[in-house]
Amino acid sequence: MEANQTYKLTPKGIDKLKEELNDLKTNQREKNLEALKEARAQGDLSENADYDAARDEQARIESRIKEIENILKHAEVISGDSKNDKVHIGKSVLLKVNGKDPVEYSIVGSLEADPFNNKISNESPVGKAVIGHKKGDNVKFKTEANRNIEITILDVK
Repeated sequence: MEANQTYKLTPKGIDKLKEELNDLKTNQREKNLEALKEARAQGDLSENADYDAARDEQARIESRIKEIENILKHAEVISGDSKNDKVHIGKSVLLKVNGKDPVEYSIVGSLEADPFNNKISNESPVGKAVIGHKKGDNVKFKTEANRNIEITILDVK
């Protein structure tokens, strides 16, 4: 993660990160402090697995807090509300890939990508291929594995 990198996020992505940050700071930090107190109360810290685990969890929580704060500080909010009909981050697209049944995808920044929930990154091969195209366009490209892919853009919302 580069210090001056900007992160392209949708408003939903920003909200999701803010919720996670709030949970880390209010709930998870508190639970971790309790776990540390309980582990310290057990006595000898040099051979205390509970204490070691709580310290590791504390480091993970603090690291994630810093990471989210950095992302939010350098976030560029992308909205899909623009009036043009071209595919870009924040838009939903209905794609027919290699003649298969159409599937609707949301184009998101790489941090929000979740292919299992039909959220594809603008940096993914399919995302890169369709960005800038319009409804009705046919897009052809080759994957890194040298497979030919043909995509028909059925709709852009």
